[in-house]
Parts: sequence; C-alpha cells; structure tokens
Amino acid sequence: MGRAGLAVFSMIILAASARAQDANADLAPVPGSEAAYGTMSAEVPPSTAPVAQTPAAPPPPPPSAPSAQSGVPAASATNAAPGAVGDGDLQPVFSQSEVLTAAENVFGRGAEGLARMIETIFKDLGQPNAYIAGREGGGAIGVGVRYGEGKLYHKVEGEMPIYWRGPSVGFDVGADGSKTFILIYKLYDTEELFRAYPAAEGKAYVIGGLSAQYVQRGDVVIVPIKLGVGWRLGVNAGYLRFSKKKSLLPF
Repeated sequence: MGRAGLAVFSMIILAASARAQDANADLAPVPGSEAAYGTMSAEVPPSTAPVAQTPAAPPPPPPSAPSAQSGVPAASATNAAPGAVGDGDLQPVFSQSEVLTAAENVFGRGAEGLARMIETIFKDLGQPNAYIAGREGGGAIGVGVRYGEGKLYHKVEGEMPIYWRGPSVGFDVGADGSKTFILIYKLYDTEELFRAYPAAEGKAYVIGGLSAQYVQRGDVVIVPIKLGVGWRLGVNAGYLRFSKKKSLLPF
C-alpha cells in the first residue's frame, strides 16, 4: 500500500471516531438517584414486622391447703383402713335384740321379766362382746358348791364349750338347778376368762323370776342371769372360776 492508501485509511478512521463522539453527545446524563433506581434489586427486603407468638401456658396453681371451714379433715397416712379395730372399745359386740333372742332360747320365749332384765343390764353396762348359754346346779346351807356348763359365744372368736364352778358362801337355802345365761363384757381374749372372778359387791338385780349378780376381775365384767327351781335367800359372797374342762373341785 502506498502513501496515498495510508492517507485514505487514516481519514476513514478519523471520520468514524467523529461520528461516535456525536452519537454519545446526544445521550443526556442520568441522575445518580435515577441510576440507582434503575439498578435496584428485585428482591423483597426481609420484613421487620413482629411475628405473633403463642403465649406459653401458665404454670398450674399449687395445691390448696385443706380449708378449716370445709369440715373434712385432711387424709393422713397413719389413718387406719375402713372397718379396722383400733382399740378394745371398738370391738364387735352383740346387740340387745341378739342377746334377748339368745336368752329366750335358754329361758323360753316370754319368760317373766327377761326383757326388762336385759334392758336394765344394757343401760348399766352397754353391749357385751360374749355370752354363755348353759345350766348350773348346786345347793347350800351356809356353805355350798355350784357347778355349771354351757357354750361360750364370743363375737370374734366364735363358739366353744365352757365349764365353771365355785363356792357359795352366804344365806343360800335349798337345792338349785337353774338355767343360766351369762353376759360377758370387755373379754377381748377368751384366755382371760379361765380364772377366778369374785362377786362385785352391791351389784345384784331381781326382776320377775330372774336374778342377776355381777362378778368382775380387772376390766372384764360377768353377769350371770338365773331362773331357778329351788329356793334361794340372801346374796352369795363367792366367786366363779371358769375352765375348759369339767372339774369336781370347787376351788
């Protein structure tokens, strides 16, 4: 290429450069704020609004102490179970109707003064927890001996044969063969029965054709009720001794 060619080529380049500058001059400058707006990201900024939260459940209230006005005592770990016997006074006992029925089986239904005798003893001593149904025989003029035998009925320990004997010192006159019904109080162990029981001074009843006299040892009280066929005068001053076997020895 000669000098003429180079000159033509240079002129072409210069003309193109001039046209490019004119084109750029037609474009107005974009403000900075608008340029920034045009280049904003399409992403949504994270929300700053508070998120509603479910409130935590409040703790359960403490158990309330038993009210003194409720009238219901608080349960105690030492309380005994329903029906348990805590002491002797809570032992099972015979009702008055049970005792009267048992006594009528000995003396006969409608025996004179029997219901009134049972009622009198119940008012004095309450309900027994044992009784004896049997017979007693003996005789005395000044000094005598009496023997008896029957069956013991205990509210807890059940039934068993039993015998009794003892001297009779006093103003007893005549032969005596009597049906006997004996009430027993506070006998919590039948083994306590097998010993001597002295007569309780001043404790005797006579109602209708029946007589009753208390004998006592410790807390155990025994009340023999008799309906005799003999003639008896005065009050005995002896005692009763119970045993599991029959014995002819009065002492």
